[in-house]
Amino acid sequence: MPEARTPAQIEADIVRRREQLAETLDEIGVRVHPKTIIGDAKAKAVGVVDHTAGRAFAAVNRLVTDVKDSLRDEDGAPRVDRIVPVALFAAGVVGLIVVTARRKR
Repeated sequence: MPEARTPAQIEADIVRRREQLAETLDEIGVRVHPKTIIGDAKAKAVGVVDHTAGRAFAAVNRLVTDVKDSLRDEDGAPRVDRIVPVALFAAGVVGLIVVTARRKR
């Protein structure tokens, strides 16, 4: 049979439980506060953007390395037979952009 509690013990237990409940309600209030929700959403968005930007950077870096490797032979010397067409293509794209920009004015 459980021991009978004294009125002082019961009052102390009630006070302790009230304090615990007050802490819990404060925590809930902070969690559902609009500023907290907005801050959490911003942090999540920043994390997604950082992750996406990091993956994009790695992909571009890998592509640039692959292109550089394709423009050099095994000894590291430039391969003119591949560089000239790439340079001509790049000049054509730049020329096309310039002509299009001038026509829009």
